[in-house]
This record gives sequence, structure tokens and C-alpha cells, in this order.
Amino acid sequence: MDQDHLFGDSPAGAQAPTDSSELVQRLAQLREQLQHHAHLYYTLDAPQIPDAEYDRLFKQLQALEEAHPELRTADSPTQRVLGKVLDGFAAVRHAMPMLSIRTETDTEASGALAFDARVRRELGLSETDPAIEYAAELKFDGLAINLRYEHGVLACAATRGDGEVGEDVTQNIRTIGQIPLRLHGAEPVVLEVRGEVYMRRDDFESLNERQRERGDKTFVNPRNAAAGAVRQLDPAIAAQRPLSFFAYGLGEVRGWDVPATHSALLDALQRMGLPVCAERTVAQGAEGPTGLVAFHRAMGARRDQLPFDIDGVVYKVNSRELQQRLGFVTREPRWAVAHKYPAQEQLTQVESIDIQVGRTGKLTPVARLKRVFVGGVTVTNATLHNLFEMRRKRVRVGDTVIVRRAGDVIPEVVGVVPVEGSAARTPYVPNFHMPRQCPVCASAVVREPGEVNHRCTGGLFCAAQRKQALLHFAQRRAVEVEGLGEKLVDQLVDGALVRTLPELYKLGVAKLAALDRMADKSAQNIVAALEKSKHTTLPRFLYGLGIRHVGEATAKDLARHFGQIDRIMDATEEQLLAVNDVGPIVAKSIRTFFDQPHNREVVEQLRSVGITWVEHEPVQVAQSSLPQAGKTFVLTGTLPSLSREEAKAMIEAAGGKVVGSVSKKTHYVVAGDEAGSKLDKARELGVSVIDEDELRALLHAEPRSDHGGA
Repeated sequence: MDQDHLFGDSPAGAQAPTDSSELVQRLAQLREQLQHHAHLYYTLDAPQIPDAEYDRLFKQLQALEEAHPELRTADSPTQRVLGKVLDGFAAVRHAMPMLSIRTETDTEASGALAFDARVRRELGLSETDPAIEYAAELKFDGLAINLRYEHGVLACAATRGDGEVGEDVTQNIRTIGQIPLRLHGAEPVVLEVRGEVYMRRDDFESLNERQRERGDKTFVNPRNAAAGAVRQLDPAIAAQRPLSFFAYGLGEVRGWDVPATHSALLDALQRMGLPVCAERTVAQGAEGPTGLVAFHRAMGARRDQLPFDIDGVVYKVNSRELQQRLGFVTREPRWAVAHKYPAQEQLTQVESIDIQVGRTGKLTPVARLKRVFVGGVTVTNATLHNLFEMRRKRVRVGDTVIVRRAGDVIPEVVGVVPVEGSAARTPYVPNFHMPRQCPVCASAVVREPGEVNHRCTGGLFCAAQRKQALLHFAQRRAVEVEGLGEKLVDQLVDGALVRTLPELYKLGVAKLAALDRMADKSAQNIVAALEKSKHTTLPRFLYGLGIRHVGEATAKDLARHFGQIDRIMDATEEQLLAVNDVGPIVAKSIRTFFDQPHNREVVEQLRSVGITWVEHEPVQVAQSSLPQAGKTFVLTGTLPSLSREEAKAMIEAAGGKVVGSVSKKTHYVVAGDEAGSKLDKARELGVSVIDEDELRALLHAEPRSDHGGA
């Protein structure tokens, strides 16, 4: 499709159509194209165009619909988030009841055998009759939803409720990118699709981490988080929660021929653009390599590797004809069962609370628990995340707590079981205090204003942070020790060959060659790389020290301002605040780092093993002669001949600074191909936009006498 011909080049949208028929055609083409690419992105995880191109098409559609609101349709991609905050949810009576299925709590193979035996008995089959064909799929741990499509367009979404009456949550379900607003290639009069709204584990962990950083309430588990998002009265809040969906069945159907088997039905739903889980099979009977028992065992073994929670698998007689013959008993289908796995939440008791120091210096309270079997493993420790999370949950030694373990996620305490009188307890935890010194290296422990995490300031000196410190120091953007990767660092630290950074430079070929998978040639290369890394620059060396909040740009600013490492180590907070873009938090972090005697000792020892760096005259003397001194640049898109790193280096060499976001203080935005939202922001704020040729001209220009905005 020739997009420029159809839609024009205007960032605000398409050129004005010549007549109404052309307008309708353009709108239909845009919607179809956006729906296609949304399906590739959200459901198939196989995008074909960059985000910037999708955004461009979306803005064109949005502009046309705003100009012609009478042509806006319910299935338009622009209608994913809409509507005002609700006072409450309207009741929806299901055209067909949303019934539950029987649960088989026997988590062993005998549970599958018992279901197969019941089905065969109900159908009057003997032992000599052929095996029954079953559709076997996963039992998702989420919230059941009914999607009602009318003539192919999503008309209503409702929760299960009591099975007869649910709640209208259409506004929130529209925010889930995986759910098509219009079915692909099908327009039945009515098609109700039933499925599960859930939250992936990685999305859940990211959501909770954001909540913790803001000091907000965290969610107990992905199911609760998904259910809470679906039942948000404000769809804008629901849109911020990362929800997913899987279809697994039908409700009312009119004007569509339902396939003869359940497995074929799922295939048909998938062709319509609905997400259907790939972890499913057609099983032959209960036993054998393709039977129910094998599926239950295989999924149980893979349960922890799945990206979402399941609490069992579901077996359904595959033939719809046999389903009708089997019918229902007490509102449960005889032809389906949920075969459970061991629970992922259990109760146990907190025996003590210790502190664990992570590789980045974060101090994490850890509950030592009375041994409990959770999610298929024995758990004795569970994270409490941070002091404020502990206080919010009111966890104390001796409490009975709910412990959760799902997948590869570290077990965590998600709540305390209330006991008599607990409602009157304050959030304060009297039998636990965060230490003032690191339990590993005795360095000072700090918590910066506005942060919830306590951190060790030991940095290079702290054994708990040693591996991370070595990898950071050796990375390409720091002093760069080529070949010093994670596996080698693990061996060096675990084998006690390297306890501090200076000891890296005492490694010889013999010691390195004795390590696992390290030949003489490889050992010689590492020694040569270490020798080469001794000659570096002050910004790279400073960045390599791993001082919290000191990134590459800040390290360069400090080097330019002070010129020498000793001046930086001895600078007061007030002197540090005089450096460009160094605020109180960064200044305090630098001062705290160099106030630790062992950190200063590391710098001296690195000098003594021969590390040298180019020092500079202070910025007050040298920087004013640079052509772009004091100017701020933002890079966006792909430049014709310069990489992002090359352009950044050239700008900094000319005295400029590269930042990540556009603001009124930005002097220039350097735009290449496929420039995204930063370009739009620059135009909105009136910031100068230049290309690569104009950038090169600027960087080689004579310095201006003024330092005003561009």
C-alpha cells in the first residue's frame, strides 16, 4: 500500500479528501492497517513496522476522525481508551449462563484417569472401545470475561459475576491491545467469546516495582492485579495496567457455524484475530504418550517457565456432539474438568528477619520461614522488598503469613493472617530495624530522600557488590577490559582470585589459564586487555568507579569542572553543586562515596598498579573556547552516517551536552530518519530542529560570544 499517496506527509494527518467517498475509503484503510499491525504486535509478537510508523498512521486516523466525528466507529483503534469515570458498573444479564467447570483436586495422574473413566462410563463405552479424543489446555489464573461481538464489532464485555448477571466492563476491556475491536474476516450476527483476562508475571513484577518506588500499595498476585484493573471505574487507570487475554470458549452464537470440535473452534477464533494460547493439544485418552496424563505432567514440569500463572490444566471432550450427549450435572458440564496443580500460596510462620545485600548495594529484608511447600518446591526464605513494604504489610517475627511462589519469581510474603487484636496494631515493626552499617562490609547505609530502598555505600569494597562492580568497571563505556565478561568474573570472584579492583591487575597468564575453559591464548588476551585498559580518561575512570547517580554525562561534567580526581574526591557538597546538572542527591552521593576510606584506598591502589588517565584544566579555563559550550542537544531517529555514540562524542567534544528528553531548555534537536515523539515535542515547543549536515556545521563553527538559547 502506498501510504504517502493515501495519506499525505502532513504530521497532523492526511490531506483533505476531495469527496465523502474518498474520506470513507481512507478511514477504512487506516483502520484496517492499524488493526492488522496491532494484531501482529500484541497477539503474535511479530511487529512489521516501527512504533514511530504506527504512531504516524494512528495520528492520521485521529485527525480525520476529529475533523469528521460523525464517521467515527466503535471498532476504530482510536476508541481503545474512551469514556468518563464511572460511578459504578451496569449489570449485564448473560444470554447464556457463564458456568464453572468441576475441579479435580487430586493433583496426581489419577485425577486424569478418574475423569476419563467417568466420561467413558457416561457414554456407555467398554474397555475395548477406542480412546476418547480430548482438547487439553491450560487453566489460567485470571478473571473470566465474556466478549460480545455484534456483526463482528465488539459491543460489550462483561465479567462472570454470579454466572447469570455480570458487570459491564467494556470501557476497560477496550484498553487491552490483544483484544480486537473488530473480528478478522467474520461478521456473525452475534458471537460471544469467553476467555480469561490475566497479567503476565514480568508485567506484574514491573507494576509492583513501580508501585513500591512511589510508595504505593502493591498487589498480592497477578490475578488480583488483573481483576482490580478490569474493575477500575476510570478506564484511563485501567489502560496503565498491563493486561493480556486468552480466548477459550463461546457463549451465545447467531449467524455462524460453530466447528465440530473444540480444538477446531479455538483455531477458528485465532483466525479471527483473538489470542489463543499455543500451549494446548488434542489428547487421545488418558494414558499413553499423547494422553491427558502426559499433558498434565509436561505442563507441570514447564509451569515455572511459562510467562503467566496457571493453577492447573483443563480437559474437554473434543467432539461437540459428544459434549451434547454428556450434558450437564448441577450446572457443571460432564464433558470438562479442571485438573489442578499444587497451590502457589501457602501459610507459614516468620521465624526471623535478616538483611540481604544485593549486587547493586540494595538492602532487602528477608523473612526466614518455617519450612513450607509452595508451588512445587520447599521454601524457607521470602523477600519483604523494603522497610516500607514491611510496615505496610505489618510483618513481624512470629506472624503467620501468606507466602507466594510462582514461576521463577523469588518467593515473597504477600500478607499477614489477621489475629485477634491485629486491627489495632500500628504499621511500625518494633522487632526489626534497618542497620546503619552494611552487614557485609560495614560501610554506611543510606536512604536518599524520596526513595524507599536502603543501600550500602561500599561500592567497589563490598563483597556483595563485587561482581557487579568488576563488570561495571570493565565495560566498554568505562575503562574497557575486552574479554572480561560475566562468566570469567564469576570464576575470579568465586575462586577468591579477585577481591578488589586493583587485584585485577595482578592477574598473570598462569592464574588465568588454570581457570575453566581458559586456554593460554585467551589468558594472554585478557592480560593484554588489562594492560591496555591502564591508559584511559578521567571521565571513563570516574564512571567506572560505580558511584551511585554518576553516569557517563555526569562523570564528564565532573572531569571538565574539576580537572583532577583529587579535586573531585576532596570537593565539598557545595562545590559539587556548582557543577552543571549536579543536584543535592548527586552531590551527597559523591561525597558519601569518597567519605568511605576504603573507596579512596581503591583509587590509590589503582594508581599504584599503573592506571593513568588524561586530566584536564578546569572548565572555567578551557570550556568557554568550545563552539557549543553550554548548549544542550537531543538526538532522535537514525542519522545518515553517524551512530548515536559518534554524534554524542562529537557534541561533547565541542562543549555541548546530550540529554534524553526535549524541554524548553533544549537548544537543538538533531533529527534523523524515523524520528519519533521527540521531534513532535521539539516542534510543539519551538526548539530548533537540525539534520546531520547542520550539526556538523555547528560543531565546527567559531564559538559565540553569548550563551543564549538557540
